[in-house]
Amino acid sequence: MNSFSTINVGIKDSVVTVSLNRPEIRNAFNEVMISELITCFETLREREDVRIIVLRGIGKSFCAGADLNWMRDVAKYSYEENYRESLQLSKCFYSIYSSPKPTIAVIHGAAIGGANGLLAACDMAYCDNETVFSLSEVKIGIVPACISPYVIKRVGEYGARELMLTGRRINGPEAQSFGLVNKSLAENELDTHVNGVIELLLSSGPKAVSQCKVLIDKVANEISLDEALTYTAKMIADIRASEEGQEGMAAFLGKRSPNWVE
Repeated sequence: MNSFSTINVGIKDSVVTVSLNRPEIRNAFNEVMISELITCFETLREREDVRIIVLRGIGKSFCAGADLNWMRDVAKYSYEENYRESLQLSKCFYSIYSSPKPTIAVIHGAAIGGANGLLAACDMAYCDNETVFSLSEVKIGIVPACISPYVIKRVGEYGARELMLTGRRINGPEAQSFGLVNKSLAENELDTHVNGVIELLLSSGPKAVSQCKVLIDKVANEISLDEALTYTAKMIADIRASEEGQEGMAAFLGKRSPNWVE
């Protein structure tokens, strides 16, 4: 991996942890962090030795949203400059969402503004009960535009209306009730739960998991039920005939572990 100045990237047993690393300002993001996250996730998608990506923050918070100094600069940009900067932010969220590897956000402390785009773009998100969430953009006269596709996917239209229009703060259990996170837990239970999810993912076929992500995205967002009729039948036929599919079925029928389980 490249060396980064705003994120730390480490790998252990095929699990990569990407840590936002600006703890002195609660991991607020700027143009450098946005660019480094894009580079990181685009690089990881090609790594065959990587099976899972965990996104978390170093220090007191997951992410406090946009860096105030960066926002001061952005406020002076022309429309064209603002558009280019915003497009880069959108690309950052999409690079996470479209990762062929399963992605897990682990949230603590606070997730403010654009931080919710980072966690919502992940396949799964878990927090501790004391975490504070806020889609606070309207409070400063702007809108949560770039994060909206991912937040709305998670909380639905009317959940988004409440959270985005009011900008109110919610805690972990409320975030779970909205669907913004999969589960909120006591602080001392969070890592244990995440490790359990990682174990479940590692026991699944890596290519099957990647193809399952493609399947979900396609069926949820792109095709009609008529189109799904042939698309899904073709996909399962391809998977069954693949090397991994053959190994998985043989292991199941032979009552043994498949070769991707250590």
